[in-house]
Amino acid sequence: MTFNRRNGGRNKHGRGHVDPIHCSNCGKFFPKDKAIKRFLVRNMVEQAAVTDIQEACAFDGYTLPKLYVKMEYSVSCAIHSKVVRVRLDNDRKNREPPQLFGRRDDMPKPGQAPRPAGAAAPPRPLKPSFCLL
Repeated sequence: MTFNRRNGGRNKHGRGHVDPIHCSNCGKFFPKDKAIKRFLVRNMVEQAAVTDIQEACAFDGYTLPKLYVKMEYSVSCAIHSKVVRVRLDNDRKNREPPQLFGRRDDMPKPGQAPRPAGAAAPPRPLKPSFCLL
């Protein structure tokens, strides 16, 4: 029998059983390793009211807190709400994360000197590998 995904749609390598969870959208009960997980960070207040709150605030430079939520979607809800897309057979073999638009690696971070044009990014340090002989 042929198969579409090398992990069978699960992230359960070596485990026999995984505890189920509820979908954040519809409440469906399904295994945790099959969930499509997204970490949602957004302002607690909508953008229209931010300036009003900052003007009425007694403290100078007060930053409004953010809302941090881990969303866990079932496959059907993630596809329906366009969190993920269906990919062709050849594209499923591509395991690289999709490119994020609006994020540039060549821009210097605060406190760093800008890189000269055409210079490659500095190499990442290697993780130590332990070898028992």
